[in-house]
Amino acid sequence: MIDTPTPAAEDTPDADVLRRLRWRCRRGLLENDLFIDRFFEQHGTGLTNPLVQGLLQLMDLSDNDLLDLLLARKEPQDELDNAEVRRVLSLMRVPQT
Repeated sequence: MIDTPTPAAEDTPDADVLRRLRWRCRRGLLENDLFIDRFFEQHGTGLTNPLVQGLLQLMDLSDNDLLDLLLARKEPQDELDNAEVRRVLSLMRVPQT
């Protein structure tokens, strides 16, 4: 498990933003919801504004494209290939043993 350090107050989204983000993350594929729910359970209290931006970029994808990234069948490309998206994916993906 990757530890998420406690962010500084100015880097954290407010409670309303987190509620809207959680609603925005609801997906049509159960598999995606499982990844996302586990992510919020493990890292929800340590979310920073950059992580929120990365998560929002991922939520703009279709369910199948998102699942491919979560399962590491694909890697982010083009505008998704940025530090925020890669950090969110590293936190969401199941570590390979």
